Amino acid sequence: MKAKPFLIGLTAGIVGGAIATILSTPQSGKELRTNITNFSANAKERLNDVNFKTKNTKQSLKNLSNEVKNNIPQIIKELSQSLTSFKQQIEPETALLKQEIEGLQKSISEIEQNVSQFTDKDKK
Repeated sequence: MKAKPFLIGLTAGIVGGAIATILSTPQSGKELRTNITNFSANAKERLNDVNFKTKNTKQSLKNLSNEVKNNIPQIIKELSQSLTSFKQQIEPETALLKQEIEGLQKSISEIEQNVSQFTDKDKK
């Protein structure tokens, strides 16, 4: 739903209801004219306020949209750079860990061979 037709309909409904109330209320002609004048001034003021707020909201949304368009690519670029830097920093540690794991695997293999030799000797 678009906001403009909704706001126009809402404003028309409020104005129509207020006019119907003013005209159906028992009062003298002078009071009626005073009430209509006051209502008209009040309605114009409120309508101007709504118009100002609508324009302000549109401008805020436009600014937000521009900020998002301008900042999102920069944020993605910075995240990519950080990730690349992180990968480069952990690369030496990863290599060391791989070497240590290989060493541990060799040690385990040697231990298994030694254990199997001892158990073979005990069986004989």
